[in-house]
Amino acid sequence: MPHDSAHAHSGHVHLDAASGDRRVSVAIWANALLTVAQVAGGILAGSLALIADALHNFSDMASLVIAFAARKISRRRADARMTFGYGRIEIVAALINYTTLIFVGVYLIYEGGMRLVDPPEIQGWTVVILGGLALVVDLLTAGLTYTMQKSSVNIRALFLHNLSDALASVAVILGGALILLYDMRWVDPAITIGIALYILYFAVTEIGGPIRMLMLGTPPDIDSTAVIDAIRRVEGVRDVHHVHLWQMQEHEAALDCHVVVTATDWAGIEPIKRAIKDRLSDGFGIAHSSLEFEHADNAHRNADLYGHGGPARSEERG
Repeated sequence: MPHDSAHAHSGHVHLDAASGDRRVSVAIWANALLTVAQVAGGILAGSLALIADALHNFSDMASLVIAFAARKISRRRADARMTFGYGRIEIVAALINYTTLIFVGVYLIYEGGMRLVDPPEIQGWTVVILGGLALVVDLLTAGLTYTMQKSSVNIRALFLHNLSDALASVAVILGGALILLYDMRWVDPAITIGIALYILYFAVTEIGGPIRMLMLGTPPDIDSTAVIDAIRRVEGVRDVHHVHLWQMQEHEAALDCHVVVTATDWAGIEPIKRAIKDRLSDGFGIAHSSLEFEHADNAHRNADLYGHGGPARSEERG
């Protein structure tokens, strides 16, 4: 069934690929150097909070690397092996990333709890200096993605994540200062647990999106009932069933369904099809739609609205 691919990305403005890749690349190297410095400093200073922040920055770097690779792979055209294209690689990468974050968060809570029982000696100045360096890199990464996030929901999420990382770095600096001033060694593991709880909150609240897309769930910003009602209101349409509504990629919704056409309008299927596709595209941003038309006298009876369940056609039941 033909469909109008010109609207495939309606409402979503693409970034310049080359400049976007360069910015992400710079952010990757900055976070990589910061991670190495924080891990080394955390070991030397005996600060678990510093190592926790390093692991968080490492997860940021991993996210950037995955995003960078996914940007490259997703541009490949559909082929015989991947007939839907490669765009969903970004969804798979996001699921891997969030799952890793959950494991990191659980591990840090365990380590932080153990150190609360017996707080070790910590070199406060090392914590403060490296925490300050982390703050600079977090703000740099946020700055690199600031203009990009205005036209991309994915980059906006990364931008907001980096701002929250900057707040975590401020917490690490505060913890180092309290150790220097008051020898409050318990602050370091307490901050570690706080960072870990933030990581878990972020990962658990965000992981549902990739899971829903991989499960071919209905796009969260589209009301499936409203879509069906809109189709049914098209002149000549008697009913709709066997509806599938899902996200082909993050910004591309798709629909396929069976449309029952009245007997008197059967000769005008092409105008009906055009009217349905226009309504789907203009009203809901659904540019990919496959429509199977059924004559009212030869349609499925009592068919399920969603999926492919329900009785067969009337003449097939005998």
